[in-house]
Amino acid sequence: MGPAQVAAIIAADPRLIIPVGTCEQHGPHLPLGCATIIAQRLADDLSAATGVIVAPPVEYGVNADAECAFPGNASLRKKTLHRLLNDLLDSWETTGFREFILLTAHDHDAHQEALDTVITRSARVRVVDIYAVDLKDILEGQAEHLHGGEADTSLMLYIAPELVRMEWARDFIPPADSRRYRRGKLRVPKDSAGSVGRPTLATAAKGKALYERLRERIGDRIFLVPAPDA
Repeated sequence: MGPAQVAAIIAADPRLIIPVGTCEQHGPHLPLGCATIIAQRLADDLSAATGVIVAPPVEYGVNADAECAFPGNASLRKKTLHRLLNDLLDSWETTGFREFILLTAHDHDAHQEALDTVITRSARVRVVDIYAVDLKDILEGQAEHLHGGEADTSLMLYIAPELVRMEWARDFIPPADSRRYRRGKLRVPKDSAGSVGRPTLATAAKGKALYERLRERIGDRIFLVPAPDA
């Protein structure tokens, strides 16, 4: 898009969707850009349904700690991601945007905090963690999203099946307090292949159900809110 096209859209609806992903392993069976791919696909579909435009994705985030190194991982520090987003939103706000919707498929605490603390001069900022949507009735092997587990793998089987290697999927059942892994209180352990949960239970049919739930709930709760008055 050229500047004149963007200006015309801002005049009609001054909102901007910004997908924020990661470059991070999600187990041997998923690509490093898994979180970015999911966030980008949702952003594109929500944009098509609402007319709110999408910025190029931020393809790096704050990765969860792990007890061993994974080739290809590239993480930002929390303050780096925070400053990056501050700078981007400041630039876009200057051009007329009045609301920013930061859409992420990565629920690591430090990553979320970098998004939640972004500052603008007057524009509204809304942070959407897609995995805050209740999905437990669709999942079989776990009650919530876990890193590279049943939910991530099912969504990727639906969105981009050519990028998933199910023959490499390995289950890792965490201790009873699995939320400590989900929220980044513990490191991904050495005895895990990198994923946590039961990715072997993932299917494209579950991925379709998960994706439709996410698109519907996020669309209803975020995009039905009136756009800010320019």
